[in-house]
Amino acid sequence: MEVVFSERARKEWNRLDHSTQEQLRKKLHFYLQREQPLKFAERLKDPGLGEYRFRIGDYRIIFDFEGDKVLVLRVGHRKDIYKR
Repeated sequence: MEVVFSERARKEWNRLDHSTQEQLRKKLHFYLQREQPLKFAERLKDPGLGEYRFRIGDYRIIFDFEGDKVLVLRVGHRKDIYKR
């Protein structure tokens, strides 16, 4: 499964420190290697943000599925991620 970052998500990702990036990368890889990755995701109530989110510690990855691609829309700390 291919992971594609939106421009905004790429900027948010690059602002994270390297240890946080590595933690998120490992967990995202773990989720996406499973037969049913959405089992680990939660559907968001506000579709304006995105369809789903992964919770990884205090961080959230908001994403949509497009065929066999995961489109990452936002990456951030839980206290900031839902603010527009």
